[in-house]
Amino acid sequence: SSGINAEYGITNNLRKVTMAIPIKSGFIQPVRRVKSLDDVRMWLQSPAYSELLGFITALNNSAKGKSYKCSYEISDRMKSIATLFTFIKEDLEEIPLEKDQRFGNKAFRVLGERIVEKSHGWISNVLPDDIKEAVVELKAYFDESFGSYIRVDYGTGHEINFLAFCCCLYKIGFFSPSDYIATVFYLFREYLILMRKIQMWYRLEPAGSHGVWGLDDYQFLPFIFGSAQFLGNPVISPDHFVVPEVVDKHCDDYMFLECIKFINDVKTGPFSEHSNQLWGISGVPTWTKVNGGLIKMYKAEVLAKHPVIQHFVFGSLLSFDPK
Repeated sequence: SSGINAEYGITNNLRKVTMAIPIKSGFIQPVRRVKSLDDVRMWLQSPAYSELLGFITALNNSAKGKSYKCSYEISDRMKSIATLFTFIKEDLEEIPLEKDQRFGNKAFRVLGERIVEKSHGWISNVLPDDIKEAVVELKAYFDESFGSYIRVDYGTGHEINFLAFCCCLYKIGFFSPSDYIATVFYLFREYLILMRKIQMWYRLEPAGSHGVWGLDDYQFLPFIFGSAQFLGNPVISPDHFVVPEVVDKHCDDYMFLECIKFINDVKTGPFSEHSNQLWGISGVPTWTKVNGGLIKMYKAEVLAKHPVIQHFVFGSLLSFDPK
């Protein structure tokens, strides 16, 4: 058995929060609100917390029991958001790396400056006129989605900003609930592909004390959504993901195995040593327990942790104050 099984081993019973579309404009520049441990308690009771948790639940439910090969539609609006990643990749390839830097290449700061400088135009160009004003809030989350340009690191605090960016696109009506599955299987997957490139290219340090907040050094959410894909799977059980042959055979169909494949490609030594938390999960008997346990763990180890959430910002779409 494993730590996650003992501590977090219950099924997901989160209530689903309905995405609401604001009637008025009233968009504001999001700001930090979590400065103390008391603020963390207020955050856990805030509309933003409920809505992000509800959004994770909706995405998780949409992925249940499905492989990447299942049939789903990718809307033109979804594709237009994915083009923003193309712009970032183009900038990344133009910027020369600084020499003699083993970890945390400072050229990442130049990429960050470009993202912050250009993202207003990128996002504004894909929004319809009636919701263009939302760019001020969307940009705040988008800019923080790719890492800290000062510290040259990346972790779950940046990953949650991309989740918030997507959530806000639903809240303004840019996406609709029929887009949930494409958000996971297409948009979030494209984000992960970009992040792996950025992490390797700039040798980003894991935020926090070496991946303590992530299941691997950097990410957490793909393990939640990826475990949902395996619910009801008669062939692949949790103990299979530590078998390299299984990973290599099925990594193009499942997000969880795609993440494991990346770990196997970039790390050396026994899996139980370099990815101990994930190794523990392989001892959980069912994917239902893994999926529910990971959501509980995410709430406790990411959403409820001051070092992660202190950098998060709140506006009108994701509000800190009770309505």
